[in-house]
Amino acid sequence: MGEVVENGGAEIAEKPVMVAVDESECSHCALMWVIDNLKESITTKSPLLIFMAQPPPASSITFAAPLGAARMYCPPTPEFANNMQENHRKLTVALLERAKDICASHGVTAKTVTEIGDAKTAICAAVLKYNVNLLVLGERGLGKIKRAILGSVSNYCVQNAKCPVLVVKKPQVV
Repeated sequence: MGEVVENGGAEIAEKPVMVAVDESECSHCALMWVIDNLKESITTKSPLLIFMAQPPPASSITFAAPLGAARMYCPPTPEFANNMQENHRKLTVALLERAKDICASHGVTAKTVTEIGDAKTAICAAVLKYNVNLLVLGERGLGKIKRAILGSVSNYCVQNAKCPVLVVKKPQVV
């Protein structure tokens, strides 16, 4: 299920630091924090592990409708589901390559990994799979109500990851 995008599927030698990224600005802040603060501890024997979860295949699709109108639920055709998965994979690979290029421009050795599944459970599973020493995440900055309704990936990982977790907040502009 896991896909090591770089390194040809070779195992990671030592306990790496892993940063989980997505398309948000907060995950970019987390990546930059790792580069700025942990650069000396990241080596070719213990590279930075950049992780991104791909969404699982859709089992049904809901088409939005105005309030009061009926909503339509449709199971996707196999071709549509495959196209969606391929598009998610391409986006994931592009974002991981961008993160790896940022690391390379700062002289940091990085490996990229992706898993298919819900972000919070995929991150915690990757921590175990790759024997991660430190997990770094960006905080999305949801309010208390949104966090209670939507759930928080960083909060889930703080509670369930089997390693120390560092949640990086977006710097405040004063």
